[in-house]
Amino acid sequence: MIENKKILRRLKIIKGQVDGVINMIEEDRYCVDVSNQIMAINSALKSVNKEILSNHLRTCVKDSFDIEHSDSEDKIEEIITIIDKLGK
Repeated sequence: MIENKKILRRLKIIKGQVDGVINMIEEDRYCVDVSNQIMAINSALKSVNKEILSNHLRTCVKDSFDIEHSDSEDKIEEIITIIDKLGK
């Protein structure tokens, strides 16, 4: 299980950043400033995603091997699919 409180806190911060970008656009702020904020949001989302995937590997995937579930191969394929998506 992921550390829900930590992840939720970080996502709420990101939500505030997105609201800030919306305000910047409504206020017709300088495009480069808006772009910089969007890049910061992207970076924060990637960081949260990394945390979620890391926890997934440490829990769900690890457990599938420890218990020798038949879904171990499925868990590996899930991770490979996600890694492929991250590379695009």
